[in-house]
Amino acid sequence: QVSPLQEEPIGKYGRMRKSFLKQHRAMSYNSLLLEEKLYPHLRETDRTAGLRMERLMKELTDKNPLPDKQTDQMAWVSHMNSLKAQAEEIILNELIYN
Repeated sequence: QVSPLQEEPIGKYGRMRKSFLKQHRAMSYNSLLLEEKLYPHLRETDRTAGLRMERLMKELTDKNPLPDKQTDQMAWVSHMNSLKAQAEEIILNELIYN
């Protein structure tokens, strides 16, 4: 039987956090699981990471203006991918792998 706490799906960052805890912080993972705090923790991590990603992308695009999407789509996509990779690296270090 699935617990009501587990019904809401966990997003990308929550799943990454779960995997990290399971592989590298087994005692914390088991403790959270036994206390029924794992899924709330994973959902909160996922929500926080999503909000942090939005803020970081805004900050990075403000600091690093984007090329014109209409005239140079490939440069725009490349620039956005680069900024997203930077933001994701920060999120992984701050929220997922700590």
